[in-house]
Amino acid sequence: MSEIEPLRPGDPPRLGDFELLGRLGEGGQGVVYLGESDDGTRAAVKLLHVRFTGEEHARSRFARELQAARRVEAFCTARVLAADLDGETPYIASELIDGPSLRQVVRRDGPLAGETLERLAIGTATALAAIHRAGIAHRDFKPDNVLLASDGPRVVDFGIAKIIDESGTITTRAVGTPAYMAPEQIAGDRVGCPADVFAWGSTMIFAATGRAPFGGDTIVATLHRVINHEADLSALPDGLREIVAGCLAKDQERRPTADEVLRRLLGHPAQDGAEVSDAELSEGAQAATADLTRGTGTARARATSARAAAAGGIAAAALAVAVAFAQFGSPSGAGGATARPPATAAASTPVPTPSPSTGSPLLDRIARTRTITIGYRGGLPGMALKRSGAPSGFEIDVARRIAAELKVPADGVVFKDVGIRREEAVESGAVDLVVANLSITEGRRGRVAFAGPYYLAYRDVLVRKGSGISSLEDLRGRRVCVAPGTTTTALIRDRGIAFEAVEADDMAECADRVADGTADAFPGDDLVVAGFGARESGEFTIAGLRLRREPYGVALRKGDRLACAAVTGAIEAMYEDGSMKELLDRHFGAVGFRPATARPRPEPCG
Repeated sequence: MSEIEPLRPGDPPRLGDFELLGRLGEGGQGVVYLGESDDGTRAAVKLLHVRFTGEEHARSRFARELQAARRVEAFCTARVLAADLDGETPYIASELIDGPSLRQVVRRDGPLAGETLERLAIGTATALAAIHRAGIAHRDFKPDNVLLASDGPRVVDFGIAKIIDESGTITTRAVGTPAYMAPEQIAGDRVGCPADVFAWGSTMIFAATGRAPFGGDTIVATLHRVINHEADLSALPDGLREIVAGCLAKDQERRPTADEVLRRLLGHPAQDGAEVSDAELSEGAQAATADLTRGTGTARARATSARAAAAGGIAAAALAVAVAFAQFGSPSGAGGATARPPATAAASTPVPTPSPSTGSPLLDRIARTRTITIGYRGGLPGMALKRSGAPSGFEIDVARRIAAELKVPADGVVFKDVGIRREEAVESGAVDLVVANLSITEGRRGRVAFAGPYYLAYRDVLVRKGSGISSLEDLRGRRVCVAPGTTTTALIRDRGIAFEAVEADDMAECADRVADGTADAFPGDDLVVAGFGARESGEFTIAGLRLRREPYGVALRKGDRLACAAVTGAIEAMYEDGSMKELLDRHFGAVGFRPATARPRPEPCG
């Protein structure tokens, strides 16, 4: 099991029958805890953020997660253990799944082959067929989300899954992992169960080769290959090769369903679109129950045995294939996503020269000019500050990494200080992107599109260490510095906390007032105020109030979905390879502060 973070001030010690032992992860709507019941049962306990508990739409979304989990519960062992959606602290507890991911096993032991590969194919196809039969499209099937437990492969992380409505409509959101996206996810077309089948085929190639079939040395190259190039299937055995080839059809209408894939793997005849049966799911699950890295015996022999057992009435509820849900993303404690593989692995397959047009105005121009103009908001220590020469700070470093992933050379990156007129700079074409603590809101979506988020900030307060301020109530009667344009103080007042306002000309003066003791707290977005606090090493801390979430997105012009997906992919890579955490430590490590290091849930590209 991955490292578990300790509970933080304000975390509940218990939810229902589960004592909370630590944090497994955090996402936009809530926190995932490691819980343990009195009888020793461990669970992944998802708690809706307190700030959302009064919002009907947030509780409704939480309820849909529970509905999705229960729709597949009859076909898996990762069951819902407990839930309370009506109380003051809404939560869902699910069975905790532990085991290495397919990516971890392949990186550790090398590609799979023979019976081991066959069992993997049958087990994961069984899981996918069960998911689809429950009316759910996963939409992020990949090696990181396949766990190899001793009793067979399990599919996890429903962070961006979608329940299919009666019309069969899913969404046009461009979300997922670039190397395993289907062409329709990139193009902004209808995305449903066929995208999962495409991703399954790509995952089988990874299992057999250790490489993503469409991997390139940049996000742009990867997306281009998904749309325009065919995968190399030579490493797959004959029978599996034919099945995977059909799954990777660029036209989703030509792909087989997960049910058809499973029947072919089990050697069953086609049934003209008939839904997979309980007996077939049971047979597939039984065939995959051996340890994928050590088991003996053939998958076909196990399938034959399972067929006889299924005919005798084995209940579908005994399936060994488990589907774990995670509305907030895959918790690290559930054997979640691993670090990004070394760049050499992704680049080991030669990347063909891109065609003259990628379908993206921005990416096409970058290919021609090898330049990009990125807007930033200057005057913020730690974030983006220009003293002499080029600007520096956390957001500048994030922007440089994004540019590098878009294949822009370092000397082709131009920075422009756009101040607070960030949307205008994108709309007018003055800049290509804006990386400038710009929160993703519905109002702003009407003007620009957003990739990311690249960081999930929270409204909070900067205080001196030892101030005794660690909760909202601690601000009552205290001196709170108010700079022009500050709105965080309104959030404090709205919660019924009366304080003494200390006026200041700007944020820098607020930081100085907290430093000299003429103010007790400096409110604002946690990263922004932490940047000011980092100037005085060791003196400041963030109180941890988390008054409201502020997802920082990369703004770009509307309509360029391919560029948006490429930027989001670059951000995801920074979280997966640990460089985002490294940047946060470098720029804000001097402040008593635990910035959010879990990858925020991707937002849809507008």
